[in-house]
Amino acid sequence: MSDQNVATERLGIVLETADPERAWNALRLGITAVEDGHEVSVFLLGEGVEAEEITDDQFDVRNRMEAFVDAGGDLQACGTCLEIRNSEESGYCPMSTMSDLLEIVTSSDRVLTIG
Repeated sequence: MSDQNVATERLGIVLETADPERAWNALRLGITAVEDGHEVSVFLLGEGVEAEEITDDQFDVRNRMEAFVDAGGDLQACGTCLEIRNSEESGYCPMSTMSDLLEIVTSSDRVLTIG
């Protein structure tokens, strides 16, 4: 249902949960928006930084995360939130800062928080 006359918008998605279905759906939305020509950034915050480690038979979050990045989406994770969990950035998800989140929030046309 893409309208070629609609201007490209920038969408920011803040993912604050490690719930498999919510994380999976957030990334599906991101993929759909990128494929529709929008610029999309997903910022993992709080429990959201655990999304890459989710193992769920029904909701393959890691696969959707990789598909989002491969489609051209921007994926970032809160460095402090990773450090609190003794985790590190990954090839698909670099460590970022609150300044990076602020940039996403202030430069996006729309921001959606899923928590």
